[in-house]
Amino acid sequence: MVDTLLDKAREYIPEDRLDFIKDAFLFAEKAHDGQVRLSGEPFIEHPLQTALFLADLRLDADTLSAAILHDVIEDCEVSTAELETRFGAEVAKLVDGVTKLTKTEMITEGFSSERGEARNGPARAASVRKMLVSMAEDVRVVLIKLADRLHNMRTLRALSPERRAAIAQETLDIYAPLAHRLGIWEIKWRLEDLAFQHIDPKAYQDISRLLSAKREVREQYVNNVRQILDEELAKAGIKAEVTGRPKHIYSIHKKMESLTRQNKEAGEIYDLFALRVLVDRVHDCYAALGVVHSRWRPLPGQFDDYVANPKDNLYQSLHTTVLCEGASPVEVQLRTREMHRVSEYGVAAHWLYKEGQAADTRFEDKMRWLRQLLDWQREVSGAEEFVESFKTDVFRSQVFVYTPKGDLKELPAGSTPLDFAYRIHTDVGHRCIGAKVNGKLVPLHYELQNGDTVNIMTSKTVKGPSLDWLSRNVGYVKTASAREKVRQWFNRQERQGNIQRGKDIFQKQVRRLHVSIRDEEAAKLAGCATVDDLFIALGNGTVTMAQVVDKLSPQEVHTEGERLPTAATGPASGVRVLGVGDLLTRMARCCEPISGERIIGYITRNRGVTVHKVSCPNVTAETETERLVPVSWSRTETLYPVRIQIDAWDRVGLLMDVSSLVSGEGVNIASCVSREAEDVSVISLTVFVRGIDQLNRLFSKLEGVNGVISVARASTVRQEA
Repeated sequence: MVDTLLDKAREYIPEDRLDFIKDAFLFAEKAHDGQVRLSGEPFIEHPLQTALFLADLRLDADTLSAAILHDVIEDCEVSTAELETRFGAEVAKLVDGVTKLTKTEMITEGFSSERGEARNGPARAASVRKMLVSMAEDVRVVLIKLADRLHNMRTLRALSPERRAAIAQETLDIYAPLAHRLGIWEIKWRLEDLAFQHIDPKAYQDISRLLSAKREVREQYVNNVRQILDEELAKAGIKAEVTGRPKHIYSIHKKMESLTRQNKEAGEIYDLFALRVLVDRVHDCYAALGVVHSRWRPLPGQFDDYVANPKDNLYQSLHTTVLCEGASPVEVQLRTREMHRVSEYGVAAHWLYKEGQAADTRFEDKMRWLRQLLDWQREVSGAEEFVESFKTDVFRSQVFVYTPKGDLKELPAGSTPLDFAYRIHTDVGHRCIGAKVNGKLVPLHYELQNGDTVNIMTSKTVKGPSLDWLSRNVGYVKTASAREKVRQWFNRQERQGNIQRGKDIFQKQVRRLHVSIRDEEAAKLAGCATVDDLFIALGNGTVTMAQVVDKLSPQEVHTEGERLPTAATGPASGVRVLGVGDLLTRMARCCEPISGERIIGYITRNRGVTVHKVSCPNVTAETETERLVPVSWSRTETLYPVRIQIDAWDRVGLLMDVSSLVSGEGVNIASCVSREAEDVSVISLTVFVRGIDQLNRLFSKLEGVNGVISVARASTVRQEA
């Protein structure tokens, strides 16, 4: 089985390295002995096919060996150390990188490259994020992963239709665009066609049948045009190789969709033929283009010069569409053989014939775009947002613009001056107040074009972004990375505001209810990890103070650091005395506890047990601690008297509004005293409530009465006998 791989590798890899590849195969074959895939074929067939495709891309011996060995750590319990000992640190690092990606997929989403399984969700996005980030470390890890996915796509038939469709969609969304971004045309079109076959089988079969029906006519026409162009180029003294260029099924499908949107007949797509012209020198590309345009009329708007303006994925070529014989449109690509090699292999071309040679600084410069984008994407917090940002910022078409100093910057097509500002630096984006493009003022939602020179005007101080910038209707920021930076700014501002607002709410409620509770204890009762989390929840309304107050009736009360006994039995007065049997109880008049508050009992000499709040000064100052007993609220419905003080601006009808509201809440007023204090009217009420939660609601309602300044629980502490 390995002979085919060695024959392919022998075309470009030195003979002494072929034994290294063979040793890797024999080791993997032994490790996978007895293992089979769901399709029924021996497992070793999968890593071998992965390596065979990478050999088609003419990758180096280390990468081919790593491809053969890429499943031995995961499936055969072979250690990284053993691989390093047998095959060197480079191969071990590559295998370990692929294994970590696969393990992440298996753990987070039940994905196995051997089984070809996948699911959707946040964890799946985390796996994709890990793969994208790994490109910055060694892009060969991703090349192996792409080849691994390609073979898995060829063997999807062993899975259910639903699973096949899910994996195919992921391939179309992530892996094929990634191959395109890396400039590997061979992987891109194969993945697209295989994925399309499972996502829309009927459309795939329809296009296949139509292509088959016209194959003979198409091949005859292309051969005729090729011969004409060969003769014209020979007359001009240009040495060139002219071939027909195949059109792939998924690209035809996308072209059909485009024609449909333009209200054109979808059948027109089958009249488009394609030629590729390969020459030796860059000068010959333009000379051959002149020959093509002099022989046939070019279609307006159908010319692209990627030689003078290469794509960021290393691609270079001249593209034109001309009306050839019979007025049929023909797409023509013109490039040098070196450009063709790069267009087919993309970043993989970096490893061709590179073993033992010095580092390719030109390649490193061209890969810098990827590392910069990965750095920008790391600012995105969530994995799903990260993957979406890659779809937006990395996989879309690009525009190239200039800074005032002439530095070239690459942005996704449709980007605005604000996207440009945030790409320069986050602080530049936050301080942006305007922009000039080519020396003229433009709105911040202006869509940048290739070749624009952009000058960002900034304020001296950081005013921060506007909420309007996030509006998709206007489109101030288009890139996911810029949108994330704007959102992060508002999240930081909102966090500080919520903390302060929540702290004010907490302190106000504690004061007016006379509740004795520490910040940390309140956070724990509310289920918040920290005090800041509690304040944020109170500030944004996620948690209300009423919910915290409602939990202030613990089943256990702690005094002097000791755990008190659990409840036994108690009288029907609303309070249970713990551990000492039924005793007469009454509420202390000094602190007037009500249901829901933390309480403790004090055994008097002749009046049973007096119930105080735990924080009552009469209790905390008590020296005879043996007379303190644990008590808790019973479930019986009991009304508790509470004195309330209301400060309000004096006006006609104030007392009537207050009394009406209290009555409307179902609360009985035992007494009411009103007095004047300068320009403020002070109303003292004694009301009967069922517990602290009802009292808290009553306070909130009273604060809404017109003219009311404050509402608080009256504090009159007297010594109890």
